[in-house]
Amino acid sequence: MKGQQLFDYKKLQINKAILKTHGEKFEIVVDPDLAIDFKNGKINDVSEVLKSEEIFIDAQKGEQASESELQNCFQTSDTLKIAEKILNEGEIQLTAEYREKLRAEKKKRIVELIHRNAIDPRTGIPHPVQRIENAFVEAKIHIDEFLKAEDQVSEIIKKMTPILPIRFATKKIQLLIHGVHAAKLYGRIQNLGKILNEQWLNDGSWSATVEIPAGLQNEFFDELNKETHGDIEIKIIE
Repeated sequence: MKGQQLFDYKKLQINKAILKTHGEKFEIVVDPDLAIDFKNGKINDVSEVLKSEEIFIDAQKGEQASESELQNCFQTSDTLKIAEKILNEGEIQLTAEYREKLRAEKKKRIVELIHRNAIDPRTGIPHPVQRIENAFVEAKIHIDEFLKAEDQVSEIIKKMTPILPIRFATKKIQLLIHGVHAAKLYGRIQNLGKILNEQWLNDGSWSATVEIPAGLQNEFFDELNKETHGDIEIKIIE
């Protein structure tokens, strides 16, 4: 009786990161949650992310890159250093099943945020969860599995409003962020709220008045304090 292959790589569903360089493609097999955490700077040890420390030409077929190929393209055969480069500069490819799981989780969070923080301007009361979910379907809302739920709310509201009238209670916040953090946080703040006015100061600091959904206030403050290690001035205007 002939020996049986342990794995059918064509049927094996794997999450991987891919980098194309020097006319070649290199792949690593990753834990999807930890890979995303690594990309977002939440963990630093690349070995935590890897399902195996091999560098592949085709992970689906189990074809490993040779040491000479690694040396030629990366000037090293250290698999951890190469894996870190692939994660930092390459693309994470997730299985369809895992992508759907992420989208479902983010949709649930977004629906919760809208239900908790928004009202029907015609009645002054929150929309029921089911009504919000129905509007998602009718408006053909796409959920980005990589983007934070909070960063997607504003754009989703714009698409849903013609179908479901929605109004958020808002807060106006005055911010002063010092130069070392300002550029890094600008895009994040822009996603979370509406910048009403802004000024870049001579020392590189950024002063701005921002309008955000009232229900996101605590999360907004927590994130800014965390990212700046408290080196920020925040004042609620109204």
